[in-house]
Amino acid sequence: MDNTVKKIPYRDEIPDNDKWDVTPLFASAEEWEKLYAEIENSIHEYNNFEGKLHQSFSIFLQAIEFDLSISRSLDRLFTYAHLKSDEDTTNQDAQAMLQKAHSLYQRVSEASSFLVPEIQSIPDPIMSNYLSNHALTPYVFFIEKILRYKEHTLSKEIEEMLAMAHEIAIAPSEFFKKLDNADLRFGTIEDEQGNTIELSHGNFITFLMSYNRDIRKNAFHTYYDVYASHKFSISQSLASSVKKDVFFSRVRRFKSCLHQALFPDNIPETVYHTLIDSVGKNLNPLFHYLHYRKEALGLDELHFYDTYVPLIPDVPFTMEYQEAVETCIEALTVLGDDYTSVLHDGLLSGWVDRYENRGKISGAYSSGCYDSPPYILLNYDTTINSLYTLIHESGHSMHSYFSRKYQPYVYHEYTIFVAEVASTLNEMLLSHYLLNKYQDNPLMQAYILNREIDEIRGTLFRQTMFAEFEFIIHTMAENNQPLTYQALTEAYAALLQKYFASTIVIDPELHNEYLRIPHFYSAFYVYKYATGIAAALSLAQMILSSDDGAKKYMQFLRLGGSMFPLEELKIAGVDMESPDVIVNALHYFDNLVNTFIQVHKSLT
Repeated sequence: MDNTVKKIPYRDEIPDNDKWDVTPLFASAEEWEKLYAEIENSIHEYNNFEGKLHQSFSIFLQAIEFDLSISRSLDRLFTYAHLKSDEDTTNQDAQAMLQKAHSLYQRVSEASSFLVPEIQSIPDPIMSNYLSNHALTPYVFFIEKILRYKEHTLSKEIEEMLAMAHEIAIAPSEFFKKLDNADLRFGTIEDEQGNTIELSHGNFITFLMSYNRDIRKNAFHTYYDVYASHKFSISQSLASSVKKDVFFSRVRRFKSCLHQALFPDNIPETVYHTLIDSVGKNLNPLFHYLHYRKEALGLDELHFYDTYVPLIPDVPFTMEYQEAVETCIEALTVLGDDYTSVLHDGLLSGWVDRYENRGKISGAYSSGCYDSPPYILLNYDTTINSLYTLIHESGHSMHSYFSRKYQPYVYHEYTIFVAEVASTLNEMLLSHYLLNKYQDNPLMQAYILNREIDEIRGTLFRQTMFAEFEFIIHTMAENNQPLTYQALTEAYAALLQKYFASTIVIDPELHNEYLRIPHFYSAFYVYKYATGIAAALSLAQMILSSDDGAKKYMQFLRLGGSMFPLEELKIAGVDMESPDVIVNALHYFDNLVNTFIQVHKSLT
């Protein structure tokens, strides 16, 4: 019997080929320090422009280009520092470097804080003359986005007061973060082997996926009992956060909190309402799936804690990293050689930090800056989940790669509204590829179908329900209705009834679910997850059905932030102002459910 314990390696024990190559950013820490000093010594140059932007076009243009140059250099500094810190959080030199980068960023922000209000204060005739100058052409959209806020920008004195109130404004969110992440304790749960395990945010879903119903039921009640014991304080923090949103929307002369949240991306409110209305009218496929889930699990009644249990046990699957790369490339062939050849080289030659090591942060992400390759942090473990994570982060990275290649620095960053489109689309193309690859393996087919169903269920349906809740409680506050624990809970309970109907037994504890959702402290954010997956589904179908679909999608990837996100998606072939995109996604989900049920029944 082999009693060898497999230990997590230290960073210096990981082969170089399995690490990302950060030398394109800086060849050494000394080079980083040199650029740091250069930026630090340049901060005072902002003084050359303050109060003078209206005097001449030359000064105005110099100020814009100087600020962008500083920002570009700061991005390099910060990217290198956070990558080195994340790869090994015990590296004290990297931690110090990251702290220095944060400090420098703050000082630059303070020195440059005059730019936006001063640009907005330039008299219209002068600004019109500036915008007509050919030399400003590369920056017109950038300037116009700043000027859009002119009617929502207040006097210098009031803006200073609002800035001073920042720490007060974030107090509800900070309170919730500290309570939720530091102070709350969820007790213990006994697992399948009889071990006593401390319940946490990290393992809660794992317990809900247990095939032992007593375990998942116990985890559910234990977890939510803790929130119930803090229901008045947490509901008050959420209410205060909503009232903060109302205050700032009124002070800045927005029509509503929703209007203020959608304004930066120039999203019409109809997009938000169309999402909620379309999903609300097409819940039957979700009900169908949940009814079948109850049947497949052999239950007399389905509870929320029964909705995470895999209907397909873990399938036999293992895939080493190199094979995973080849599988991703094959799945993405439909996007063309310009996409796959770059991605193939990147995944095997320095973009990816592949495996776990001591001190490395958990999870996965895509990062990088304008002057670096896209970087991917993984903790690859040969499972099918790791394969999906690799192709997901590859979607982000290729979006970044093409944005940086085809856009100037000022427009290289795409918005959060479109950020998940490229990554989610990659996952869908992988599912399509795997379903074809395993067409003679019903067990694998069922697993992949169920995985995709649960992904859409958790994103399109669940996040839309959250988005509707946000709208309801902000409207209540705007109408001066009280946001008591009872009022908030009744609003959430009504939505649970709407989105689950009679498909599940709604335990009273579930009425408190809203108390644990951190995204509610970032108003009207979660809807982007739902619109993102709907857009990705439409694009994937277009790409798989025509060469023109792939060509349009590649155009979209190259746009960066050079347009507002709805216009970018229209170039890709998706009109988010039409309900068709949401409805098509719901029909796709319906077909997935029907196919899955057919395949799943064939297994028994």
